[in-house]
Amino acid sequence: MRVSGDLDMHHADEVRSALLGAIAGAPPATEVIIDLTYSSFCDSSGLNALLTARQWAMESGHPLRLGAPSHQMLRLMEITDTVGLFAIGPVPQDREPEV
Repeated sequence: MRVSGDLDMHHADEVRSALLGAIAGAPPATEVIIDLTYSSFCDSSGLNALLTARQWAMESGHPLRLGAPSHQMLRLMEITDTVGLFAIGPVPQDREPEV
């Protein structure tokens, strides 16, 4: 799943809903990758949406990975001590649906 634009209070509910829908629709036990290549800003609302998606993925048996988070997003996760909660890695070559 690819996220474009800011993950902020103006978009967090929409992103959260799309992420939960993608997780719910994923085949059993498949990894869900959130492609953040085109998202350069994240505030606490956006981080909360990612944390909610992480919890939902764990409860439904899906590994979740953040792909290519921005430096700013990584810094926010370091400050809030949440960076260790996420698997972080590259984005696959094939593109996921955009939010």
